[in-house]
Amino acid sequence: MSKFKDTDIQSLIGRVLRGGMIVSISIVFFGGIIFMYRHGHSIPDYKKFVRIPSFLQSPGSLVNAAFNFKGQAIIQLGIILLIATPILRVIFSTIGFVLEKDYLYVGISLLVLLIIFTSMMSGHAG
Repeated sequence: MSKFKDTDIQSLIGRVLRGGMIVSISIVFFGGIIFMYRHGHSIPDYKKFVRIPSFLQSPGSLVNAAFNFKGQAIIQLGIILLIATPILRVIFSTIGFVLEKDYLYVGISLLVLLIIFTSMMSGHAG
């Protein structure tokens, strides 16, 4: 097995970022087309509060609604993928630092992942 170079890891990270962006934008665009096809003719009533649909409130129902071609659910999945893309970048960077045996940056990357994870689980920002 040949040794990874820093440029190999950076190239892989760049492809992950580009691929994640392209796929997530495509999913959001596809969901937007479906949403506009089904709801583009409706006129919103701003005097009445309409809460978030129940299928957008849990991951299982979100995926199920996306497979049933609900536009809002497909858009939401695209946005989740867009958020996950930089997180994947940090994960790949951590793997690259492990392969390079740069343990200071491994620790920093793991700290960043811990902060991201606890922020996502607690619902608090920054």
